[in-house]
Amino acid sequence: MSGELELDDIQAGALHERPSPYVGAYVLLRVNDRQDGRDLVRRLIPLLSPARTVLDSTPAAWMTVAFTCHGLRALGVPEESLATFAPEFREGMAARANLLGDVGESGPENWEAPLGGPDVHIALATLAPDRASLDEVVERARRAHDEFPGIEVVWRQDCYQLASGRTSFGFKDGIGQPAVEGVAGTHAITGEPPIKAGEFILGYPDETGSLPPMPSPDVLGRNGTYVVFRKLHTRVAAYRRYLRERAANRQEETLLGAKMVGRWQSGAPLAVTPDRDDPELGADPRRNNDFGYRDDARGFKCPAGAHARRANPRDALEDEQTVDVRLHRMIRRGTSYGPALADGVLDDDGEDRGIIFVFAGAHPGRQFEFVKTQWLNDGIFIGAPSESDPLVGPRDGTGTFTVPRRPIRRRLQELPPFVITRGGEYCFVPGLRALRWLADLTEESR
Repeated sequence: MSGELELDDIQAGALHERPSPYVGAYVLLRVNDRQDGRDLVRRLIPLLSPARTVLDSTPAAWMTVAFTCHGLRALGVPEESLATFAPEFREGMAARANLLGDVGESGPENWEAPLGGPDVHIALATLAPDRASLDEVVERARRAHDEFPGIEVVWRQDCYQLASGRTSFGFKDGIGQPAVEGVAGTHAITGEPPIKAGEFILGYPDETGSLPPMPSPDVLGRNGTYVVFRKLHTRVAAYRRYLRERAANRQEETLLGAKMVGRWQSGAPLAVTPDRDDPELGADPRRNNDFGYRDDARGFKCPAGAHARRANPRDALEDEQTVDVRLHRMIRRGTSYGPALADGVLDDDGEDRGIIFVFAGAHPGRQFEFVKTQWLNDGIFIGAPSESDPLVGPRDGTGTFTVPRRPIRRRLQELPPFVITRGGEYCFVPGLRALRWLADLTEESR
């Protein structure tokens, strides 16, 4: 299949930007009875919005339904069909933890139950601009799964945009999304063509000009996408203390934080305004994503090891013959959870806070896993093999981060881990026709 996106068959959550402000809920279900699971899928379909209906306006609320490999198996999807899914999805995130750097405190043995285990089958994600709209949809979904005794709620996480509109670390979030070909309302970097839809939705040509491998039968795979779901706990007090102890004053403290992230707290990119914050630039979605790094090869404006630059090197690697950055772009749908740590507090208050990281794409291996292992966890591609991402990289307290400057660079030492993985799953978000196929699946039709 190729050509125009079938927006009437794609779940809205795969392409629709989250609202701002937002509230949301993630609910994980276990299917104990196969027929109840299929009946639940049938009951949920009317609660879902196709992408076409939400691209031009923000609905009151919308839900996304996804499945783990264990979940598709629980519904009765044949093994020969499951074998056609991406290997990352089939194996599950816990099995790939060592590769991803989820070790030590972030290892699966320390994850929240049941994340990463065989009891997670169906994931329901609901987002809304206000609590009343969210509660209405979540309640309709609750009534649906409560009607089936063979369905069990095994986990729930509520999320919401903090009053500041920023992440728990204090930085504006949700910047730098790729523009998708055929999807209105997304802003590309000036001069950069939108990313081919096949990088994100199965059944369409991707950046290589080919159709990505698609699960079979076609009705199950077409217009679907893979989703990476991770709960990441943020150690905000440790992050603040680290900066405070290494800065001569508050101005330098703010600058060091920006150097680690690659942006000022307002969202203004260092590549455009390296010496001072520009809140007006940070608030402008048409300008705060419109920049490159090619004129800053040595990282004097934005360090090559900064979080934002690692996650998306943009044009910094254009001279590299082996790397095409466009093959590693991700649609991110992260949300914050937990209360904000009060301004100025440097001691941990014991609250659980952080980010629910959600990524959608057609190639989990060369998108999420490549970026996580090759760019965030490793520094070889920037010539600093001993350095990981200063914000989210895995460390044992011996990490370093280099800030280029004249006449002498500065090297921050003994970086502790600021982000701890609490759990994760690889999921598949089917198209609406695929959901009806799952609901009608019988032993005879397998």
